[in-house]
Amino acid sequence: MCGIAGWYDKNLNLKEAERVLNVMSATMVCRGPDDGGIYSEEHIALIHRRLAVIDVENGRQPMTKTVGNRVCTIVYNGELYNTAELRNELISFGYSFSTMSDTEVLLTAYMHWGEDCVNRLNGIFAFAVWDKRNRTVFMARDRIGVKPFFFYRYDSGLIFASEVKTLLKNPFVSPQVDEQGLSELFLIGPGRTLGQGIYKGVEELLPGEAAIFDGEKLFRHRYFTLTAHEHTSDTEESIKEVRELLIDSIERQLVSDVPLCCFLSGGLDSSIISYTAANYNKRNNLPPIDTYSIDYTDNDKYFQKSLFQPTPDSEFIGIMVDAIGSAHHSVTIDNYDLFKALTAAVDARDFPGMVDVDSSLLLFCGKIKEDFTVGLSGECADELFGGYPWYHNKEILFDDNFPWSRSLDVRRSILKDGFLPKGEEYVRQRYLDTCQNTEKLPSDSRLEARMREMFSLNFHWFMQTLLDRKDRMSMYNGLEVRVPFCDYRIVDYAYNLPWSIKALGGREKGVVRAAFRGILPDSIIDRKKSPYPKTHNPLYFSLCVNKVREILEDSNSPLSEILDKEGVESIIEHPEQIASPWYGQLMRAPQILAYIIQLDYWFRKNNVIIK
Repeated sequence: MCGIAGWYDKNLNLKEAERVLNVMSATMVCRGPDDGGIYSEEHIALIHRRLAVIDVENGRQPMTKTVGNRVCTIVYNGELYNTAELRNELISFGYSFSTMSDTEVLLTAYMHWGEDCVNRLNGIFAFAVWDKRNRTVFMARDRIGVKPFFFYRYDSGLIFASEVKTLLKNPFVSPQVDEQGLSELFLIGPGRTLGQGIYKGVEELLPGEAAIFDGEKLFRHRYFTLTAHEHTSDTEESIKEVRELLIDSIERQLVSDVPLCCFLSGGLDSSIISYTAANYNKRNNLPPIDTYSIDYTDNDKYFQKSLFQPTPDSEFIGIMVDAIGSAHHSVTIDNYDLFKALTAAVDARDFPGMVDVDSSLLLFCGKIKEDFTVGLSGECADELFGGYPWYHNKEILFDDNFPWSRSLDVRRSILKDGFLPKGEEYVRQRYLDTCQNTEKLPSDSRLEARMREMFSLNFHWFMQTLLDRKDRMSMYNGLEVRVPFCDYRIVDYAYNLPWSIKALGGREKGVVRAAFRGILPDSIIDRKKSPYPKTHNPLYFSLCVNKVREILEDSNSPLSEILDKEGVESIIEHPEQIASPWYGQLMRAPQILAYIIQLDYWFRKNNVIIK
């Protein structure tokens, strides 16, 4: 994984923009601590920061390749999991390779297939290719949106980057936020509408989107979307196909020239990945797989059972470690460190996010990076296979709004009257757009049609928030985290699985449980879905309270004209009133306060201008 950026402007001599290019590059050193490079011609500049994973010696970027009289240069962030197949196919067409890197394979694929190359890629990626002959930049993002690609378009040029902070270092980009951006922050956040970059004029390539910029116009097109088709396999065939798809995806993602480990929570998803990795290593005479889990100081003392989090992870982690013989490492996060890292998490994500859910992952990834460069994690199984409670609760399922944020009442309670008066309308339209753009079959029952909408809502919203979190918190530490459940073949298959098979036995992720029954311990297969662990220590809440009260008393705070003090104090004094989380399953009273802290820090640090 890496960091990429670029700038194309026919009216500027970018060879003379060395200072700006270097400053932009410096913002991505965390993403690419191993190497960096800049390619520039008169009107085009490409920037790369490298985290070396495959062909460490020869995979430097920007990479230029010449075939006949054609010259192309690429900057690329990601991993291809079908590199070997693509290389062999391209060799059969007469191409030769000077490296073993997937970068050269991707660049050659573009030179052979052009825009259509993206349809042949299995991986996670964001890349840009400067085609010198055509004087165009071709850009693309992976089908699922695992890797980020932001851009800013102005009259005579285009600037793009892996992260928004990089764009903000360019003098053409101003940290302005209008009503739309404020609605995203205060009424949708930490989620974000696909394609929205919060700042005015900042956009993002959509998952499965490619674009060409010719120096004047930007041509965008989707090459992958969720497509409805009939599922023809019976239940037993479906179970077998799910198992084979998952194992193939995981094993493809175990290829690395640097040390690799697995995240292990003791839940179904991470256990499947860790088991498959351990089995792969055993078959190939490799050392036992290393696994990592996270916990918090004194969580055994303060853990609070809830509908969303019925059991702690520790017991189940031990069961899996014994079953697969992994070399296990348990990382315990200190609550004060967790609080302090809230601001670093904003630095990493570029926006306020999932607060301590972010900062804990940031600290966790920092510990893993001490010994490893690549990790595999179980994100996105819940979105794809019906793992969340809102898939199974009939009242929530057919409630006509975002299931993880069903009401704006709590959000409104902390905002001054009159702030964002059209906010409800804005959020409502985002929900309706997603449902209306969900592809269905005429034969779908009412339940199946709603399940497609729920899949689409989760895929385009909740899942993207988690992928954003995983990429930023890991890459902030120079750690590459792969997400095998996000293989596009699995996504397409899961979208078209009938609910009766997906929720086999009336269970969340029922088909996945059945696929690994008899392979994993029964206690893991039967364990109730439990989300990412959070702290229950009252110290964390106390630290957040003190900081929020400091913000409320500061007349210079950017939030002084936005927040309603009485509303915030009501949450502080009566945290139990938050009957349903602010967002998802984990953001309750402490996290609402932490979000305020992150908002205040974000506005101040970036000198945000409200327009």
